Amino acid sequence: MAQGKHWRKDIPIIELFARDKQASLMLPGIGFDAVRYESRRADKRGHILIEGNTYAAGPAYHRRRVTVAIRHDRIDILDETAQVVVSFGRVFGRVAETIFEPASYLPLLRNKPGSWSNSPIRELVTDPLRDWLDTHPAQERRPIFAALDKTARITDFMAATRAAEHLITRGDRVSVDAMTMLATRFHQGDPNEGKGVDLAVYDTYLTPTAIG
Repeated sequence: MAQGKHWRKDIPIIELFARDKQASLMLPGIGFDAVRYESRRADKRGHILIEGNTYAAGPAYHRRRVTVAIRHDRIDILDETAQVVVSFGRVFGRVAETIFEPASYLPLLRNKPGSWSNSPIRELVTDPLRDWLDTHPAQERRPIFAALDKTARITDFMAATRAAEHLITRGDRVSVDAMTMLATRFHQGDPNEGKGVDLAVYDTYLTPTAIG
C-alpha cells in the first residue's frame, strides 16, 4: 500500500507518510497518566466508598477528607499534602468485604498495641507470630509493631511478618535491623529464605592442634 498512490491526491502514500512524520510534534517526555481525581471523606473507621466498594484508608484517616486517584488498575489515596498514603489494586464489580492494605494498620498497632485482638490483620499472620502477640502484654508488643511498621515500609507486609515469625521461632531478638535485613532477603526472593548458616566449619579453628 505504501507504494501505491493516494486515491485523491495522486501522490505515493509513502511520500505523504514522510510529510506527516515531518509535520508531527515531538512526543512528550512524560507518559500520559490516565487518572481521575475525586474528593472523599472517610468514615469513623477510615473507610472510603469508591464505585460501590469500600476501601480502608486506615484508622488514622477517620473523618478526614482525602483525594482518591482512580486509574485503570489502581486506586491511590492521597492525604492533604497530595502524598500517597495507601494503594490498592482496583476492584471491578461489587464485593462485600472491605478492601484494605494490611500495612496501613501497623502505625495504629504501634501506638495502641492493646487493640491487637480486634485488629483485622490478626487473621493474616501465621500462628507463630499470632500466638506470640496474643500471649504477650501490650508493652512487649509495641516494639514488635514498630519494627514491623518500619520494615513493611521498606519491603512489604508479607515479607515483614515472615521475618518477624522467623526471628521469633528461632528465639532471636526481634530488632528493626535484624527484621529489615531478613525481610529484604525474603522480598528479593533469596533462595536461602533466611535459613540458618552452618557454623560447624569454624569449629576446626577452635580445636587445639598437636605440635609435632
